[in-house]
Amino acid sequence: MKEQLKKAKAIIEGYDGPAVRVMEVCGTHTHEIFHLGVRKILPPQVELISGPGCPVCVTPAGFIDEAVWLALEKNVTICTFGDLVRVPGSTKSLADARSLGGKIQMVYSPMDAFEYAKEHKDEQVVFLSVGFETTTPASCLSVKMAKEAGLTNYALLTANKTMPGAYEMLKDSADVFLYPGHVNAITGNALNRKLCEEEGISGIVTGFTASEILTAFAVLLKKFPEGNPFFVNAYPRVVTEEGSIPAQKLVKEWMEPCDSQWRGLGMIKNSGLCLRKEAQDFDARVKFSIPKMEGRTSPACRCGDVLQGKCRPTDCKVFGKGCTPLHPIGACMVSNEGACSAYYQYNSRGE
Repeated sequence: MKEQLKKAKAIIEGYDGPAVRVMEVCGTHTHEIFHLGVRKILPPQVELISGPGCPVCVTPAGFIDEAVWLALEKNVTICTFGDLVRVPGSTKSLADARSLGGKIQMVYSPMDAFEYAKEHKDEQVVFLSVGFETTTPASCLSVKMAKEAGLTNYALLTANKTMPGAYEMLKDSADVFLYPGHVNAITGNALNRKLCEEEGISGIVTGFTASEILTAFAVLLKKFPEGNPFFVNAYPRVVTEEGSIPAQKLVKEWMEPCDSQWRGLGMIKNSGLCLRKEAQDFDARVKFSIPKMEGRTSPACRCGDVLQGKCRPTDCKVFGKGCTPLHPIGACMVSNEGACSAYYQYNSRGE
C-alpha cells in the first residue's frame, strides 16, 4: 500500500501535461480532498471544481417550503436528516418551523422514520426523501414495509435525484469527472461508459480513502494527456459493472423517472425519481394535496454558480461574512458535504 501511494504521489507531483479541470462531483470527495491535503500536492495546472453531488445542496427551496407547509398547516410530523433542518426555504427553514411549533423529528435513515410512524400511529408522518441513487433504495424499502405493515400514517415527500442528467448538463464545466463510488456501487458502470462513448465525457470512479483518491488522480493524469475520452473504474473492490441488482429492482418497483428541479441548476429532464401511481397512498404531495410551490433563494447566495463550477465559494460576497456554518444563507454552507462548508472549514491554499 505504501508503494502504491508513493507511486501515485510521484505521478501527481511530476505531472507536466496540459491544464485539466477536475470536478469532484461528491461533497464527501470535496471534504476528503481538503482533509487529506491532496490539494497541496496537485500541480498548478490541475484545477479542482466542486460539483452538484451534495443532495442537501441541490434540494430546491420549494421542497423546503413544502415540508414547512406540511409541518405548520397540516400538523404533520416531519422526519428528516439533520442537514436539512437549517437549509433555507423561501421564507423559513425547518428549524424556523420547529420554533413555531412544527414537529420536526431528526432520523438517520428512512427505516427510522418508518419505525417512528409504526410507534406513533396517532401522528401523520412524512419522511423527507432526498439524495441520489445511493439512498433511494432505502426510501423505497421503507414504503414497501409500510405497505406490508398496513400503515396509513406514513408517506414520503420526494426529492430523489439521479446523476447522469447532471453530468450531461455540466459536461462543459469540467474535463474530467471524479465519480462518487457509492453511487456507482448501486448503478454499476454502464451509464458512465455510455456518457463517455456517446457524449465524450471523461470520468473516473473512486472511493474515499487517501490511497483511492490519490490513485484516481494518478490514473486521470496519465490518461488525460492522451487526448481521448476515457472512463476508468478505480474502485473495483466496491464497484462492479452491473452494480446492485436488488437495489435497482427495488427502486424500479416503487419509483419512476420524472423531471426534477435542482437548486442552482434548474429543471433537468428525467433526473428525478418519484413514487409510482400504484404507491400514491404514500406520496405526501397526493395525500395532503400540497399546493405548487416555486421556491425562491436569496439573491446574495451564489450556491448555484458554485454547484456548476462557475465560481469558487470564496468568490461569493457573503462567504465567511453574512454566510457561515452557524448562520448559513445557502445550502452549500449548511450541509456537511457542501463545498462552501469545506472551504470555510479547511481554507486550504487560501481558497
